[in-house]
Amino acid sequence: MNAHIHTNDLKQLKNQLNTKHWLVACLCAAWCDTCNIYRTAFEELAVRHPEKCFAWVDIEDHAHLVEDIEIENFPTILIQYNDDVAFLGTMLPDASQLHRLITSIEESVRSNPIKRSSLNQEAPENWSLRRLILAD
Repeated sequence: MNAHIHTNDLKQLKNQLNTKHWLVACLCAAWCDTCNIYRTAFEELAVRHPEKCFAWVDIEDHAHLVEDIEIENFPTILIQYNDDVAFLGTMLPDASQLHRLITSIEESVRSNPIKRSSLNQEAPENWSLRRLILAD
């Protein structure tokens, strides 16, 4: 099984979310050339983090999952630990930058609970992509 999960297979994604605490999602659109170029690097990063659930979410195909958030640019990255959004924002399509961010957030969660900050201010209070996927 690929570490990368396509959200058009929500059953497979749900299975991963039932056993993994971390969700790393790239919120994108099929027409976005930047996203399409970034996809391979994102998939390779997923292989480096097998303990996390990586998802590629096309916001048009799965609009119901992201209707409560505003996505202004692509790629938009979501990093979530259980139901807590640790990061939601646009990032340069650079897998090494995302890897450093994931590692940094993971280290900080070991000693401190996730708090709302400028990193996740765009996510409404109590919004959880993980919960929405599991309920779908």
